[in-house]
Amino acid sequence: MANIYNDIKCVLITKEQLEQKVAEIADMINSEYADKNPILICILKGSVVFYADICKYINCNMQMDFMVVSSYQNGSTSTRDVKIKKDLDNDIKGRDVIIIEDIIDSGNTLCALKKNLLDRKPASLKIFTLLNKPERREADIVPDYSGFTVPDEFVVGYGLDYAEQYRNMPYIGVLKEEIYKD
Repeated sequence: MANIYNDIKCVLITKEQLEQKVAEIADMINSEYADKNPILICILKGSVVFYADICKYINCNMQMDFMVVSSYQNGSTSTRDVKIKKDLDNDIKGRDVIIIEDIIDSGNTLCALKKNLLDRKPASLKIFTLLNKPERREADIVPDYSGFTVPDEFVVGYGLDYAEQYRNMPYIGVLKEEIYKD
């Protein structure tokens, strides 16, 4: 039986570093939104682990919602065709909205999503991303908060995947090139 950890070239961000960063981000949200009731939007599936961990530390009123937005079809590169596969259950008009994202790579998906959500007239909209990969940016998108800047490597773990695998690793690692190159 294959061990997913054998496919990792190196650990980029440890479990402990992730835990510390999650606590920092939650503290920021607690401070900035103490007297508000924001809607935290989890972008499924990649953000689910990060999102769940942040929500455990938030002590202000908040509402959860989820979206499935994709420009990847089981591959390693964006198709640039952004699709909303699952929309929000709640109306965000006049609400403070926080997008919780796993990684901003090309930025195409998040740029399209941000425009879509701003068209719904929220009171405010902020983007919190765990990982930022500015070297690969194609779209004009800048997160309001970025946990870690990462190099132009294929990263997996802590919710991030390759072909729906590796999401369950407790750290973020660099996937060996022979795994995703054809």
